[in-house]
Amino acid sequence: MTTETLADALPKECARVREVLGYYKAVSPAGFFGAAMIEAELRAADKAMASGDVVAMLRSMKVLQGIEG
Repeated sequence: MTTETLADALPKECARVREVLGYYKAVSPAGFFGAAMIEAELRAADKAMASGDVVAMLRSMKVLQGIEG
């Protein structure tokens, strides 16, 4: 059994959420607020990954997992 590390899982979760973001943008203008919130969370995740801040990465992972399309 192989386990996926946070460093592997978070970029995959970001990719999934970027796909969901497209759905929010497609229902404009109703989805603009949601899209802005998702973009902010994706920026936070990118910053956490770039800095290697594991606590911030865990927080971002949890938040992104809660985003549904």
